Amino acid sequence: MAAPLDLDQLATFLAIADTGSFTRAAEQVHRTQSAVSMQMRRLEERVGKTLFEKSGRSNRLTEDGERLLLYARRMMRLNRETLAAFDEESLEGSVRIGMPDDYAEPFLPEIMARFTRSNPRVELSVLCEPTSNLMQHVRQGTVDLALLTDDVSAEVIRREPLLWVTSANHATHERDPLPLAVGRPTCTWRRHAYEALDAMGREYRTLFTSYSVTVITAAVLSGTAVAVLPECALRPGMRVLNERDGFQPLPDCCIGLVRGHNGDTDIVEALLRHVVECLDNISAPAALNGDGTPFDFETLSHRHRNGKRLRPAHLLPGW
Repeated sequence: MAAPLDLDQLATFLAIADTGSFTRAAEQVHRTQSAVSMQMRRLEERVGKTLFEKSGRSNRLTEDGERLLLYARRMMRLNRETLAAFDEESLEGSVRIGMPDDYAEPFLPEIMARFTRSNPRVELSVLCEPTSNLMQHVRQGTVDLALLTDDVSAEVIRREPLLWVTSANHATHERDPLPLAVGRPTCTWRRHAYEALDAMGREYRTLFTSYSVTVITAAVLSGTAVAVLPECALRPGMRVLNERDGFQPLPDCCIGLVRGHNGDTDIVEALLRHVVECLDNISAPAALNGDGTPFDFETLSHRHRNGKRLRPAHLLPGW
């Protein structure tokens, strides 16, 4: 049986990958530079591949190093989560997270499950409001962490295609003028939809306006209106419209994180790690093309921060 990889070596490997320097990595992991070099020689011997190459004064990952990077990050995350799960005394208190309604259904279940498993003594409060409102809460100190849409002050942790969607069982997109279900006037997706339709010379009228993704989804699935939604908001029974249907591509949707200035720093950091890891691991839901075949997200050039985009399974229309 092959010997397991050494987590200390992987931690040093990640420090070098993040800093681009053996010297700065040595300071980060509190080792001498010669000890760091020895660790990397042993790691390269263990995997049988060269992991770094010189690029000027910095150290750049080789192709094999890039491959190991993904596994190393997953192993270190799992190690932290495992230790936290058996250290129930580690964190105690409360933390508040805010996110738009659009992200609650696809992301919140896994975030809540993972965080509460690892931190059973922490009370998690969730506030669902639009991005503009959440930024106010961040400034006022009423949330500790906010998951936001297309906010320039946020650290982008996931990118998703913004898509035209209609009912798989209705020809709503063929109506003239085009009936729309959109967010409130401050909604970025609403602005993108209007700008694209104006550029296409397509007549349209706003039939439904709501902050709630549940309302927008109901309007689409009932065949009443067409909407613009991110990939994570797609549901069985929806159909993705593309250029063959006369709808031009839309900009990416950027999902970002903003940290508040109050609250227990350790608890907020723990929640932040779980949010990032959950959004890394969640794959795309299913939708249909106009011909009834599964929509192939791999044909899009959009990828989120780790370059991972899983192809969804075929789901039958729900309506």
